[in-house]
Amino acid sequence: MYAAQDRLEMTSGGTASGDIMTLDDALDWISEMFEEPKGRLGSDTARSDIAAWDSLGQLILMSGLDQKFGIRLSQAELARLSSVRDILDVLTKHHRLQQL
Repeated sequence: MYAAQDRLEMTSGGTASGDIMTLDDALDWISEMFEEPKGRLGSDTARSDIAAWDSLGQLILMSGLDQKFGIRLSQAELARLSSVRDILDVLTKHHRLQQL
């Protein structure tokens, strides 16, 4: 398992302002954020099925979205994230993911 600092450092590899990820790239990035093996998470994976998506995981996700994509979410927006699909929707809304 990565330490929290290691997980935060993984988020710092930014994308170019015009880069748009594929669904597979996005799922791989989300898997890294939550220390899950690639291929385990799908669009419909619920937050409750991801052990590392706890309060610390939520902070790491928030940091990753900001550092890698320049996406800043309010506390209310973060609280509404309840599945991988919700994260994908955020990426799509901010033009970082190809339309699903």
